[in-house]
Amino acid sequence: MADSDKPADNTVSQNAGGDGIPRVKSEKELKKEKAKQEKLAKFQAKQEKLAAQKQQPKKEGEKKKDIVKEKVKVTYDAPTKPGEKKDVNTSMPDAYSPQYVEAAWYDWWVQSGFFKPEYGGKDLTKLKYEDKFVMVIPPPNVTGSLHLGHALTNAVEDCIARWHRMKGKTVLWNPGCDHAGIATQVVVEKKLKRDMGKSRHDLGREAFVEHVWKWKNEKGDRIYHQLRRLGGSYDWDRACFTMDPKLYKAVTESFVRLHDDGFIYRSVRLVNWSCSLNSAISDIEVEKKELTGRTMLAVPGYKEKVEFGVLVSFAYPVEGSDEKIIVATTRIETMLGDTAVAVHPDDDRYKHLHGKTVRHPLLDRVIPIVTDSFVDMSFGTGAVKITPAHDVNDYDVGVRHNLPFITIIDDSGNITNDCGEFSGMKRFHARKAVLEALKKKDLYIETKDNPMVVPTCSRSKDIIEPLLKPQWYVKMEKMSQEAVRVVKDGELKIIPEMHKKTWYNWLENNRDWCISRQLWWGHRIPAYFIRVNDPAVPAGEDTDDKYWVSGRTEDESRDKAASRFNVTKDKISLTQDQDVLDTWFSSGIFPFSIFGWPDKTPELDVFYPGALLETGHDILFFWVARMVMMGQQLMGKLPFKEVYLHAMVRDAHGRKMSKSLGNVIDPLDVIQGISLEDLHERLNDGNLEGKEIEKAKAGQKADYPQGIPECGTDALRFALVAYTSQGRDINLDVLRVQGYRFFCNKLWNATKFALTALGQNFKPDRSFQVSGKETEMDRWILSRLSLAVELTNTGFQNYDFQSATTACYNFWLYDLCDWYLEYMKPVIYGSDEGAKTVTRNILYTCLDGGLRLLHPFMPFITEELYQRLPRRTEGCPPSLCVTPYPEISQFSLRNVKIEGEVEFMQNIVKSLRSTRSDYLLTGKDKAEVYIKCRDEQTAEIVRPHETLIQATTSCSALHIVTTEEPPEGCAIQSVSINCQTHLMLKGLIDFEKEKGKLETKKEKLGTQLSKLQEVTAVTGYEEKVPEKVRTQNTEKMNEINIEMEKITDALTTISKLQ
Repeated sequence: MADSDKPADNTVSQNAGGDGIPRVKSEKELKKEKAKQEKLAKFQAKQEKLAAQKQQPKKEGEKKKDIVKEKVKVTYDAPTKPGEKKDVNTSMPDAYSPQYVEAAWYDWWVQSGFFKPEYGGKDLTKLKYEDKFVMVIPPPNVTGSLHLGHALTNAVEDCIARWHRMKGKTVLWNPGCDHAGIATQVVVEKKLKRDMGKSRHDLGREAFVEHVWKWKNEKGDRIYHQLRRLGGSYDWDRACFTMDPKLYKAVTESFVRLHDDGFIYRSVRLVNWSCSLNSAISDIEVEKKELTGRTMLAVPGYKEKVEFGVLVSFAYPVEGSDEKIIVATTRIETMLGDTAVAVHPDDDRYKHLHGKTVRHPLLDRVIPIVTDSFVDMSFGTGAVKITPAHDVNDYDVGVRHNLPFITIIDDSGNITNDCGEFSGMKRFHARKAVLEALKKKDLYIETKDNPMVVPTCSRSKDIIEPLLKPQWYVKMEKMSQEAVRVVKDGELKIIPEMHKKTWYNWLENNRDWCISRQLWWGHRIPAYFIRVNDPAVPAGEDTDDKYWVSGRTEDESRDKAASRFNVTKDKISLTQDQDVLDTWFSSGIFPFSIFGWPDKTPELDVFYPGALLETGHDILFFWVARMVMMGQQLMGKLPFKEVYLHAMVRDAHGRKMSKSLGNVIDPLDVIQGISLEDLHERLNDGNLEGKEIEKAKAGQKADYPQGIPECGTDALRFALVAYTSQGRDINLDVLRVQGYRFFCNKLWNATKFALTALGQNFKPDRSFQVSGKETEMDRWILSRLSLAVELTNTGFQNYDFQSATTACYNFWLYDLCDWYLEYMKPVIYGSDEGAKTVTRNILYTCLDGGLRLLHPFMPFITEELYQRLPRRTEGCPPSLCVTPYPEISQFSLRNVKIEGEVEFMQNIVKSLRSTRSDYLLTGKDKAEVYIKCRDEQTAEIVRPHETLIQATTSCSALHIVTTEEPPEGCAIQSVSINCQTHLMLKGLIDFEKEKGKLETKKEKLGTQLSKLQEVTAVTGYEEKVPEKVRTQNTEKMNEINIEMEKITDALTTISKLQ
């Protein structure tokens, strides 16, 4: 309540006062209050910056600026070895400092084993499933550093893990890192080129893989360092890397079992091919660039930009006639691979051409006109060129009509050698050449703008080329059906439920999964091509699944091959597939591979299946669904019972995080703070090109002109979790995070004051019991604490983190700091020792309970403050990490009636503050206050709070009146229909200004009244309008009339004073 001059909230409880019936604020209202406070914090931050800039002298500013920095950035300097408990016997710094608070705690937590499920000497083998909480991290890529999306994942998962641990469950949150096949290979290849001027092919596979391992061992710990800085309560002894021997063994076993069971097979199909990477890539690694029309795009390997977003029409001559059939395409170069023209069987325009052929105008090829119902008769000419080897839809048509599949683009993106004059050209050079050739033959019709989506490789930025490749596939139909069933039957719960639709849509229309990747870094596919040195056995083709065998070792594979072809092992020659497995394959078995599967380990029995999988909704199919399917197929059990999908983090403008926009932020930069210059320098160290760097710098300058202020881990975590609302993305403004740093400062100062109020010799009762000597404010704060406990626990149970954080925030800021601490000051500084004892015990209970409530969200500051509190008993847990979470059953002190009465008092204070603010009164301007109550019942509610009202409104004297009228010369505000505040302004303000304001307000009320009167006067109002609405309208008109009468009285008063 120190901020007595800040704008007041004039929301008034119309019921409180007259009859004592309280109005409990709804969750929506609480969230509005929270949002208002955050806006205020943001505004205060800006004002503080402006004020600081104005106050800086022009010449000696540098020195003074340094002094301010020195004062704010307090550090912890007490000699403490890593893993030792922090020394909290020193005095608390004057202000909250993230650097000071976050020092030493994490190493102590880890060293003490608080994050291990074995903590406390538990026998894990005897635990029931419901007594455990097991969750695995979505393993981040080893390639680089975490961004704010990872920070959100960590914050949400850690608060869940900490809550379950404090609730008494045995918790394992298993960390790990993904080898990230494509991403890692690209990074290391660029480093090789930069440092040695060599490619991976120059080194050879074995030497290149050694280089990747070396890079991983040097750079791979950065992510774990970030996760530690974010406070994640992982069991680090169980950290896993997806290329560790244990996991490598599990991946091999998975492939072999699925292959032996017929779920994995080899086939030639279209894949997403990156010509730059020379590899197939997964759907999640394809970025879809939406174009509205003609657009020139930069493509790797081309000096000039390439045209996209156009539809080119050309004609095919019909064989045996002068007729031509017109088709259109967005990729004119692919017409070199056309093997048919398709029309709809019901299209009357082309029925006479059924069974006819057309001649390819550029190659010596005659192709058929086929009929297929997939053709849209209303689009273009209703005739479609078919290129089965380079288009997904055309592929299906080719299969249905048994068409030739002609590949005309090779792995490097060049036209193949059987395409005449175009052979050897780069694909987009051929685009221009084919167009010119068609024009020369007078077969070109037109080019027009065409909105389209261009698929690009997220790693190389190359244009994706659909190519036919022999690859390994996983049959998805049966596993997908099971994954759909478990959700429909309620065995697997997806939260929020809106994502069920996506789950069903993907899995019910699921294609078989291509798991081959043409890389060197990753899990090499344990499949071998068989050559049989026996004339009786014909040589096999690479595409023939019969000539492929899989095994855990080459010897096992040789045994299988010899058995299959009924020959001796010495006649078998094996060649292992050069490809590696899709990274998602190893990630799909992560929940059980980390526990030693396929071996029947004790850990696997104890920790599988887990309880929860938490991740972003963007990888629901790519990772979550595959874990479900692999777990069911290989383990016979779901890997977890619930899936919680958090929102995506976007920037303050709602844009997706993108390096080229300069809005990808390292969470450590928010925690530690960073200058604009250093943000720019980070861009120079990345992989962006010159123009992209300049664009990104401009974005950074616009969003962070002063850089990013130091916010600390707790503020970042709380901000991310607080804005996690089910069903929407998070538009994160860093200034909002700074607002929560101010909240941390409030916690710090409040606890520091509270510790002084408790005194050095304070010893809390062994357990809190109501003594019966509590005042109304004592019972009110206990009621508010009980409500916070209820809302926070309920929020956690329902994954409603916004409600949980709001409950904690409101209790600390609005209830404890703004009101109870102000109330108790006169008690603590007074002489009534009995009252002091009661107040101190309640204050301790609030601090103890409030810090425990807040700990899952803000682990560092809560531990720091909790460790400075005295303990109720000697045997209390050593850390908040393992201290019981407040339970609803322990805090059943809710008193709704008292909450309503105190809220009424608070509205009186807010009313008086608002009046003082309107007339720019400072704390030195002591004004006499009269509270006019309509009846004695209302006055009885106000009287117990006289001292608090007087202390918090800077009034010289306070009078509560019922029958007598306050003296003239007062500014008047209505608190409710039963109460008015009168602030004596005679001699302090300009009465003309007050008069004008009241007349304006009266005019607005008159307008509202007129509108309501018009509504109620409409013919049929009584018959058509529901009774509830009519009652509300009547009550509203009565209230307006009362309010207008009071304003009229106030205007009369002012007139008398003039």
